[in-house]
Amino acid sequence: MAVPTSKAELLEAIETSFAKLMQDLSTVPAGRTAEKTLEGHVRDTRISVHDLVAYLTGWNELVLKWHARRDADLPVDFPETGYAWNQLGALAQKFYADYEDVPFDALLRRFADAKALIIELIERQDDAALYGEPWYGAYTMGRMIQFNTSSPYVNARGRLRKWKKENGIA
Repeated sequence: MAVPTSKAELLEAIETSFAKLMQDLSTVPAGRTAEKTLEGHVRDTRISVHDLVAYLTGWNELVLKWHARRDADLPVDFPETGYAWNQLGALAQKFYADYEDVPFDALLRRFADAKALIIELIERQDDAALYGEPWYGAYTMGRMIQFNTSSPYVNARGRLRKWKKENGIA
């Protein structure tokens, strides 16, 4: 999929990649969501399907936090308070821990809710706001949203499909 350069393309990328990922997640047996047998976000680590969804949920909620703070004229710590861009592995570990006690079905709903709120956020913008000027460093708002939604959805789906194939899950 090409990198989105407009509001319509961004919405399409998010909706399409999310729907495909959710379809694949729906076929994971409930009893296997906690197995730490999936390739992790940090080299030579293993995570569970639950952790994978926690990671995506964490990033989606972080995008919402960035926008809420900006809208309130508050400073935003990118990527997250206490973490630098070169500490994304540690941030992934934080996301796994943040959601470890959330049942998988509830986590899927939380993930879907965060994605829906991001769609609402995008719907309130126009192409100029999303792609007309830098929003963080050299990156536009649309690109920052895409980096943390549709791109990781596609990556997660690839990891999940590989894991399902290796584990004989249709």
